[in-house]
Amino acid sequence: MRCPAAPYHEAAVRAEVEKICAEEGLGFKRDTFGNVLVRLQTAPKQRAFVLAAHLDHPAFEIVRPLSKQRWLAQFLGGVPDNYFKKGVPIRLMPGAVPARLGRRIGGKKQFELHARQTPGVPPEFAVWELEDFAVRQNQIHGRACDDLGGVAAILAVLVDLKRQRARVNVIGVISRAEEVGFQGALAVAASRQLPKNSLVVSLETSRELPPVKMGQGVIIRVGDRASIFDSAATRFLTEVATDLQQRRKTFQFQRALMSGGTCEATAYQEFGFQTGAVCVALGNYHNCGERNQIAAEYIAVEDGSGMVELLVAAARKLAVYPKLTGRLPKRLQKLLREGRKKLRPKSR
Repeated sequence: MRCPAAPYHEAAVRAEVEKICAEEGLGFKRDTFGNVLVRLQTAPKQRAFVLAAHLDHPAFEIVRPLSKQRWLAQFLGGVPDNYFKKGVPIRLMPGAVPARLGRRIGGKKQFELHARQTPGVPPEFAVWELEDFAVRQNQIHGRACDDLGGVAAILAVLVDLKRQRARVNVIGVISRAEEVGFQGALAVAASRQLPKNSLVVSLETSRELPPVKMGQGVIIRVGDRASIFDSAATRFLTEVATDLQQRRKTFQFQRALMSGGTCEATAYQEFGFQTGAVCVALGNYHNCGERNQIAAEYIAVEDGSGMVELLVAAARKLAVYPKLTGRLPKRLQKLLREGRKKLRPKSR
């Protein structure tokens, strides 16, 4: 989270991801489009369990210089117009040069950015001037919990499974340019990099909306603003979560339609993958704070750790239930047998 990023400008945070993979002995590669695929395939013949999250966050892309200390910038990502107030602090990247938001130019979310000094190198993008990372009162605060919380969870799941010497086939897809139409995820989904029978689970931080509450556990996301996800995949994740809760009473989870935005699960589902999703509740979604003020995002630590615990257990269970049949079909068959006996008219 200390590595600022924007759509198409994820190099610094991607390098941090690759550094963690190298330190933990996780195999990884970049694809043609700069997405990172991390693999833990101790049982490569098993059905692939794909975990997907993205590197970028809404921010400004520099279009061209206007003078030595002024630039035209295009904002990329979903933030309402009323948050773009002249004078809001900005950070030019690379170099972390202090700047301010200037006047709007045209109707395409293009703005002047004014630096306090001439940068040593030409800026490529700019982010809100907010704290990068902090932990306060069991919450993680920072500019970009979305979706670096999901990226961190993927890495944590893979590290935990590797240390447990689990027999799994897990692929982490850490993609680019999600905030401008999940372009990196679409590139992966349309390629042949993932087995077509993969179970894909999208990891997100999602705007806190009723009935979910922050601090009350990982959310099994039945859908987003655009789609309802695969019923069997959702039921599979719910069964895994229920088993965890029975074994450890402090484990919490929620199940809800999170309609505050559209996530990568929609992209993978449209390309034919069986798809589910999990998320954690997010405060100040896309840095949109109260009273139209730009503010740091925040998530609950225990929600994030619960996401990791759920997905570690799901990866293990998928090896046993590759078709995700679970309990419901057996229960329905039992009810059918009982019903046939009791519903038939009795002979006189």
